[in-house]
Amino acid sequence: MRRAALIALCLASPLAAQEIDHSARSAHALQAGPASEPAAVPHADHHMPPAPEATEAAGTRAPPPAPNDHHADRFFPPAEMARMRSQLRREHGGGRFSQLMIDIAEFRPRSGHDAYRWNGEAWTGGDVHRLIVKSEGEGAFGDKLENGEVQLLYGRAVDPYWNVQAGLRRDLGHGARRTYAALAIEGLAPYWFEVEASLFLSDKGDLLARFEAYNDQRLTNRLILQPRIEANFAAQDMPGERIGAGISEVELGLRLRFEIRPELAPYVGVVHERSFGPTARQARAEGSAARKTSMVVGLRAWF
Repeated sequence: MRRAALIALCLASPLAAQEIDHSARSAHALQAGPASEPAAVPHADHHMPPAPEATEAAGTRAPPPAPNDHHADRFFPPAEMARMRSQLRREHGGGRFSQLMIDIAEFRPRSGHDAYRWNGEAWTGGDVHRLIVKSEGEGAFGDKLENGEVQLLYGRAVDPYWNVQAGLRRDLGHGARRTYAALAIEGLAPYWFEVEASLFLSDKGDLLARFEAYNDQRLTNRLILQPRIEANFAAQDMPGERIGAGISEVELGLRLRFEIRPELAPYVGVVHERSFGPTARQARAEGSAARKTSMVVGLRAWF
């Protein structure tokens, strides 16, 4: 009767059958007593070999050589595939581009003769190598060009944000027209400051330096405020160019432009110019002011 009841209970509940099975095993263990041997662990006599000691620090192992074959060359003419890979490189970072940037083209009302000024550059090339032409100058309407210059430079990227430029500069306008060897570095400094520092060595041994920086503060999507500074230095007196040793001139500007479209933006602003040291004394001797503040109206454009 008891066996029949147990069979009925197992058929009715699998969980109950598991409990009965565990109970039976426990009872068998109690009957066997402490003298019973533990069950053998399978593969207990197998031992894993010891881990080899690290012979070199992680990350210092040389990478495998880069593959120099192309699987597609097995199915298509290799010369045709090489041409297509060259075209792919040109279209994705290896292309040739050009730009004409007129950064400053402005009118400066003054007593006597109204003045003008320009500053711009044109370049052609790729992401690393470029040929650059720069020009800047100023003068008065109805009079000869006061001073100007043209630079022909080779530019090479040395960093994602910085370029080194080297070439020649030729002076124009009033005074001695000299030729200089030019060396410059320009790029994007932290906080979005566009910076350019240049050195010029003339064919007479005169050494000049220039520092320029500006920052575009976007007030709205189309309204941009640009503070700008330009400082010029000379290592010696240059009477023919009316330049004295030391800090010769500093110009501070604040221009507000409206972008009709990104390539075309008229602007208004105010510019303060000041001469220092021997340069200021020479300007006063010629009847010019050492300090000048002007309202400006101009256009910024690029193509």
